Amino acid sequence: MNRGGNIFAGMVITVLLVSIFLSGCGSSSTSGGKESKELNVFNWTEYIPEVTIKKFEEEYDVKVNYSMFSSNEEMLAKVAAGGGIYDLTMASDYIVPAMVERDMIEPINLENISNFDNLLDDYIDQDFDSGNKYSVPFMGNTLSLAVNPDSIGVDVSEIKSYTDLWNPELKNKLVVLDDQRMIIGMILKSLGYSANDTDPKHLEEAKKKMVELLPNIKAFDSDSPKQMMVNGEASGGLVWGPEIALAQREGGNFETIIPEEGLLITMDNWVIPKGAKNKDLAEKFINFILEPEISAEIAQHQPYINPNKEARKLIDEEILNNIAIYPPEEEIERLEYIKDIGESIQLYDRVWSEAKGSQ
Repeated sequence: MNRGGNIFAGMVITVLLVSIFLSGCGSSSTSGGKESKELNVFNWTEYIPEVTIKKFEEEYDVKVNYSMFSSNEEMLAKVAAGGGIYDLTMASDYIVPAMVERDMIEPINLENISNFDNLLDDYIDQDFDSGNKYSVPFMGNTLSLAVNPDSIGVDVSEIKSYTDLWNPELKNKLVVLDDQRMIIGMILKSLGYSANDTDPKHLEEAKKKMVELLPNIKAFDSDSPKQMMVNGEASGGLVWGPEIALAQREGGNFETIIPEEGLLITMDNWVIPKGAKNKDLAEKFINFILEPEISAEIAQHQPYINPNKEARKLIDEEILNNIAIYPPEEEIERLEYIKDIGESIQLYDRVWSEAKGSQ
């Protein structure tokens, strides 16, 4: 999954693109005072198993038109162009304020979401959406580091910091996220700065250091980096923690390393696009997803950080104890969230494009 960075770049969408998506998502109208029988959900790839969607359809006698995106940019552009076509979508925490500012999402009626009470206090009423007026937490993940001790070519005990990724012995061995906020954020942390730093001088330092890292990067991949880890193409991964867990599940021999600088974290949240035609049904879907059994089922299939305290009682201990997914208790206070940096995102865009363009 790509939760990339140039947030509102490319939001000028042609009329043709709008018509394609209008024709592809099905009817979502309401007539005669009866609830629509269709719900248009727009979500990340590989985030909700099909069996969960089927259960909601059967319980509420509705059809879910489920479409997927692979980057925040794609989601934002299509929601902006959709004119209410989507009833529900997903937004990373640092994107919610920007969507509110641009009047892109509707307030959520928490009275219709009784299962909101199942959420842990640590994940609600956050600075990006005080009182959860516009968003409801779904799942999250950290930017995590893992290496295959059999093929990495260096002693794993020597890899303790982000700075160790610049070791020339790791040439062409790493798969990293194609996500500018996360990768530039990691580099900033390796320099001793905040992952949300907006000082132009610090970002210029980060650009130079990213160029120096490029020889060690075999591929940028946010959609399914675990594949390169499992098939042996990559000996190390700076990727979403759940991708490491899934690689381990599929037989990859990878050890997770907690960098000395601390982990970066981001949470994804349900939001209702402005003009959604089936807002009530969208809130029913959110409430359904927060049912402990349903939430746990999703976490078993896609092992992301689950903020649902009742669901955690039903999740396998093997998942809950995997530090690629759930950081150790002593790391919690050191977690750094990616935040909305406003217009400074343009600096990140430039650093990212210039560094990658130097290859």
